[in-house]
Amino acid sequence: MNEWKYRYLGETRPALPYPGDEAAPARKAGKGRAPHKDGGRRRRRRSARYKDGDPGGRDRKCSLAVAPVCGRRENARDGAGPGMKLGRAALALVLLAPLAVRAVEPISLGLALAGVLTGYMSYPRLYCLFAECCSQKQSLSRDALQKDLDSKLFGQHLAKKVILNAVSGFISNPKPKKPLTLSLHGWTGTGKNFVSKIIAENIYEGGLNSDYVHLFVATLHFPHISNITLYKDQLQSWIRGNVSACARSIFIFDEMDKMHAGLIDAIKPYLDYYDNLDGVSYQKAVFIFLSNAGAERITDVALDFWRSGKQREEIKLRDMEHALSVSAFNNKNSGFWHSSLIDRNLIDYFVPFLPLEYKHLKMCIRVEMQSRGYKVDEDIVSRVAEEMTFFPKEERVFSDKGCKTVFTKLDYYYDD
Repeated sequence: MNEWKYRYLGETRPALPYPGDEAAPARKAGKGRAPHKDGGRRRRRRSARYKDGDPGGRDRKCSLAVAPVCGRRENARDGAGPGMKLGRAALALVLLAPLAVRAVEPISLGLALAGVLTGYMSYPRLYCLFAECCSQKQSLSRDALQKDLDSKLFGQHLAKKVILNAVSGFISNPKPKKPLTLSLHGWTGTGKNFVSKIIAENIYEGGLNSDYVHLFVATLHFPHISNITLYKDQLQSWIRGNVSACARSIFIFDEMDKMHAGLIDAIKPYLDYYDNLDGVSYQKAVFIFLSNAGAERITDVALDFWRSGKQREEIKLRDMEHALSVSAFNNKNSGFWHSSLIDRNLIDYFVPFLPLEYKHLKMCIRVEMQSRGYKVDEDIVSRVAEEMTFFPKEERVFSDKGCKTVFTKLDYYYDD
């Protein structure tokens, strides 16, 4: 569990050094004692601003704006930190200014000094140019999100519409009433994980690798039912710590159908309509749940439409959203079994992912070919798609693995 990324707002770290602190006169040798005027020796009282190595004589809590750089300072073993180096550079320019003024135009020198000093004073902002910060991306482009969904997600007209409207509307709202909570349902290979990846990439440049995106896999992170009480405590602590560090944190829970019943209820307070809990607001966070629960119901609806000669695009969200919530709530093998998240209507959208047809598999294969730099060969596309298995057995309408294995099957044709 220790490898999970988390931060705590209450963590105490030293503040950045003041410019010029390193220029203080060095102490004379003598085990911290200085000569007294009468020939004796007395203990030198250290200045309050050097007490415990903390400029200003006190510990300071990291603010959210400078959390990534708070605590980066010089010490005896590690040498100067980034902030100290900038301070030295500014001090050196100030000290050398009288020597350079004859050779440099005064105005140019003044502008150079001002630039260095300004960069140092706004160091947290400068830091964010080279490392990820929570405040880097303040808005989401609806057009960019729609383009990603259209070009990468196939056969999911319902999921595209719901995700586009829900995510773009939530991010653009400066004061949401509660966190955005999405529950994605469908068979393996239909695009649930892919959509969570697209959402993460459109909010943070690092996508799933961002420090502010957190992925939990039920069978990996919560394997033992005997530890469920411990898991609840840890889960609350990790979510509280990460949201304290970045209000726009994203939490993705995969394999909800394999999660122990009752565990997910531990985060119920964070999804409710509270302005804040113990001083922390969760209203800008995003929670995404991925599950196979309800996939049978989704398939039944899609198959009924196909048998009646209707297009799958005619399926509406209202045709299955309620059935999905009921199915997840009553499924004893689901992490949502009798969950207060459903009972209290805290999940904003139950998003169905329809089973994929033959034509959708061919779309996946073409995109994979292009991503590998290959020219699209329709003969290979058809051969790979025909190797997949379909259900129902008699009608062979839907792929039983979606697009999940088409990539490995494509390797067979390009193994040289």
